[in-house]
Amino acid sequence: MELVKAVCLFSGGLDSILAVKILESQGVEVLAVQFVSPFFGSDYLKAPASLIQEVWDKWKIHLQVVDLTREYIPMLKNPPHGYGKNFNPCIDCKILMVRKAGEIMREMGADFVATGEVVGQRPMSQRRDTMRIVERESGIEGYLLRPLSAKLLPETHPEREGWVKRDRLFALSGRGRIPQMELARFFGIEDYPSPAGGCVLTDPLLSKRIEYVVKTQPVVEVEDIFLCHVGRHFVWEGDMHLVVARNQGENERLAALAREGDCFLKAVGFSGPTGLLRGLQKEWPRSRLRTAAGIVARYGKGRHETAVDVSVRRVGAEDVTILSVAPLWDIDGLGCKRL
Repeated sequence: MELVKAVCLFSGGLDSILAVKILESQGVEVLAVQFVSPFFGSDYLKAPASLIQEVWDKWKIHLQVVDLTREYIPMLKNPPHGYGKNFNPCIDCKILMVRKAGEIMREMGADFVATGEVVGQRPMSQRRDTMRIVERESGIEGYLLRPLSAKLLPETHPEREGWVKRDRLFALSGRGRIPQMELARFFGIEDYPSPAGGCVLTDPLLSKRIEYVVKTQPVVEVEDIFLCHVGRHFVWEGDMHLVVARNQGENERLAALAREGDCFLKAVGFSGPTGLLRGLQKEWPRSRLRTAAGIVARYGKGRHETAVDVSVRRVGAEDVTILSVAPLWDIDGLGCKRL
C-alpha cells in the first residue's frame, strides 16, 4: 500500500497537536496547516517562518502557514450561517478553512483532511449538526476525519478503506481536558498551550469596531483591521471614524496605519494624543470636524482649558487648518458614539 497522506488543520492548541500525533501513530504522513488572518494568528502574517520552526522544534510537526485574509473578509461581511455572540462567523469560518484544506489536499495528492475538533467542545461550530454542515458544505464529504471524536461520528472514507484504524481513534466529547492531557502524556507531549480564545472576532470590544469597519467600508484592507486594535474609537452614523491614541506608541502606530484621505488632528501648544480621522466623504461638515477636534483636545494636557487650538492636516498635504474648540467631555446628542 502506498503511503497515506493527510492535511490536518492546526491551531497550535493541544487538540490539533493530538490529531496529528494520532494519525502519525498509524503511519499517516501529515502536513499540518495553520490558517492566519488579521483576526487570528496575525503575528505570523509577515513572519510565518518563525512559527514553522517553533512547531517543528516543539512537536516535530511539519507545518504550512496559509494567509486566509483574501477569502475571509468577503465571507465576514455576510456569512450564510450568521454570527455568534459577537461578530464571530464560527460555522462559515470552519467551512472556509476545511474547504481550503481540501484544496491543499488535492494539490499535494493527499488522501483526506483531519481536524482536532471534539464533539460538544464549542457551542457553535462543534455541535454534531454543525459539524455535519461543515463537512457537507466544505466539499469534502466523507473525507473529513476528526480523530479525537471519530467513534462518535459516522464512519469516514479513510476508515472504510483501512487507511486509519477506527478502533485506534477516540470518542472524546464535551469541554473537559483530562482525556486530552492523558493522551498528551501518552505521546510524550509536555509543552503545549493552555486553552484560549485567540480570535479577536469573539472579543466584545474589538468585534464591535471590526464590525463597523467591515460593514461600512467598501474595501477592507489588513491595516484597517489592525487599526481597530489601536486607541479610543468614535464613529458618526457609518461614514466618519475617529481614532484617538492613548500613548506615544499609539501615536506612532496611527501614523503608520494612515492612508490617503485621512486627517491627523493634534492639539497646538499642549502635549497630548494624535487623532486619526477617516471616512467615506472627501469633505466633512465643519461641525463634525469641530466635534472630532474637541474629542482630541479632551484627551490632551489642555483638557481643562476653555478653548484649545487643534490642527487638522490631510495625510500627504502640507496645508493645516486650525480649529479653536472647547475640550469635549460629553458627546451625547452630537451624532457620535464611542466604540
